[in-house]
Amino acid sequence: MFDPMADLAGDGISGEEMPKKPAAAPRSAAPSRPPRSGGGAGGSNRSYADEVHSVTIHARQRTFYVDLKKSDNGKFFKLSEKSRGGQKITIMFDSEDLDKFIDAFQEMKAHI
Repeated sequence: MFDPMADLAGDGISGEEMPKKPAAAPRSAAPSRPPRSGGGAGGSNRSYADEVHSVTIHARQRTFYVDLKKSDNGKFFKLSEKSRGGQKITIMFDSEDLDKFIDAFQEMKAHI
């Protein structure tokens, strides 16, 4: 690999080369996202999306949260499940896909 700084690596007195620094890891081409507010210790109150509407569903030993959020990229749904043991699972999908989820739930309901 060509190092444009190799000629300047010597200390100028003894003529020995200084040790080379390891090459930096390549940066990902994916755009970085603003940090999510986790609400934990040291977490900021800044959020990457604004809450538009929220519904909580209490069912047996779990609690479900259905949140409609808005970010710079548009509106999306965030579905979270929190079990009695405290484990939390979250999925997100674009608001434009809501009808597909409604159709799927209606299909499932017809088979109950």
